[in-house]
Amino acid sequence: MKLSKMGAFVIATLMFLLTLGLFSALIIYTPIRNVLPGYSESIRHQLIEQSVQMDSLGTSLELQRQYLNVIRDVVAGEVNTDTVQTLDSMQIVMREQLLQAKSEVTADFIAQYEEKERDNLQLFDVQQTTPVMTFFRPAGGVVVRSYNEQEHFYGVEIQAPKNENVIAILAGTVVMVNYEIDNTYTLVLQHGNYISLCRQVKKVLKPVGANVEAGESVALVDDEKPLYFELWQNGHSINPEDVILF
Repeated sequence: MKLSKMGAFVIATLMFLLTLGLFSALIIYTPIRNVLPGYSESIRHQLIEQSVQMDSLGTSLELQRQYLNVIRDVVAGEVNTDTVQTLDSMQIVMREQLLQAKSEVTADFIAQYEEKERDNLQLFDVQQTTPVMTFFRPAGGVVVRSYNEQEHFYGVEIQAPKNENVIAILAGTVVMVNYEIDNTYTLVLQHGNYISLCRQVKKVLKPVGANVEAGESVALVDDEKPLYFELWQNGHSINPEDVILF
């Protein structure tokens, strides 16, 4: 076989191009490209995107599982009886009478004060009295953050024991149950001119529109987050610690 210099050059060039093409295809279409500089950043972004997608899918599956568990418990009637506290109306009446009752020391002080300030006391209408309202604690536990209007914190946070019941502070109606993005619930109750709000609730025991008695369980606290509680009267926030003994 006889080749000229030009023919040998053309054959060598074609062999080089063919080898280069095969080598490039091997790098582009196989995992070998991952070892080249510049590709590791792309892989990291892909791993982050896939990790976020897996987290989203896991969260959705967990929410659906919890939703189905609640539906199953309701349909099967497997709600534990100890999640609802019985209420004796006589206990509430006796508690209110006990709070209104005066001790001997208090009665003596009032009698002496009235005798001393008789003329000044005649300026007041003693017939008009404001009834004493008995507020129940929303949950047992310790207040870990107090009301602070200066910091726009209009409630208190209560670190409650595990599986603690959330209690209706007064008789009223459930007006709102809202599911939050952090996998908890917000519960709002109307008590006449009072409104109580409970956030970071794990499980709601009363549906919207249900009438509840004072001291009745309406929800369960979350095991990982403190219970957030707000109290409003006629559209104005109230420090819960001013009217409720925690």
